[in-house]
Parts: sequence; C-alpha cells; structure tokens
Amino acid sequence: MSQFISTSLQETEQFGLRFAQSLKGGEVIAMYGGMGMGKTAFTRGLACGLGIASGVSSPTFALVHEYQGRLKVYHFDMFRVNGWDDLYSTGFFDYLDTEAVLVIEWSENIEEALPKACIKIHVETGQNENERIFTIEGGVL
Repeated sequence: MSQFISTSLQETEQFGLRFAQSLKGGEVIAMYGGMGMGKTAFTRGLACGLGIASGVSSPTFALVHEYQGRLKVYHFDMFRVNGWDDLYSTGFFDYLDTEAVLVIEWSENIEEALPKACIKIHVETGQNENERIFTIEGGVL
C-alpha cells in the first residue's frame, strides 16, 4: 500500500500522469471517494500520461467514455449503477476481457463485480479542503 498527498488539481493530474507510466494494459483501476475528490482529475492526468491530449471528462451520464492513446482507456462512472441489472446494461463485463485500462469511478457501487487483482485507489480529504490523500492498494506503484 502506498499514499500520495495532493494539494491541488494540478498535482492530482501530475500524479495520474506519473501513474500512467507504469501501466502495461489490462489493468482495472477502482476509484473510491465522494463527489469532488479528484477522481476525474486523476483520470485526466492518467490519460495525458498515455498520450491522450484532451477531452477527458466525467462519464456521469454516458456511464463510459473511451479514449485511445498508447493504451486504450475505458473510463466508467458507476454513480448511478444500483444493481446487477444496471451493471450488465453498461457492458462492463465485456470490457474486462480487453487489454485496455479500465478506470472506474464510484467503485464502491460495484465492489462485488471487481476483479480480485484490481488496483484500488481510495481518495479522501486531507487537512484542508484542497488536500487529497490517495491511498493505493495493489498495482504497480
């Protein structure tokens, strides 16, 4: 387990960019944390680190966005997923069988469906409103 402390959106994006350097494809990154914690900012940095220059936004209403860079990235938002039927309707399980990187926001809503070998990133507020503590379990860091 490792930790990273960010004090700004820019630092969070830089952390995502550095994190991306270690990805080889096929990783599932399960992100946990409330609204406004920086999950999408981390994903924007990760995408940049994989050569995706722009266009990364929260897939809240689309449920999944696809980006192509050095590796393909599928960015999920599971905020509105309330059960197995909702999860199946996203096509989530089909994405697991690819060499793409899956980044899943609101992973707490699909905990039982996550692969055992996923990388879990918990994000919480630090000592002030701009500070975020990223705790990483599993994976490559």
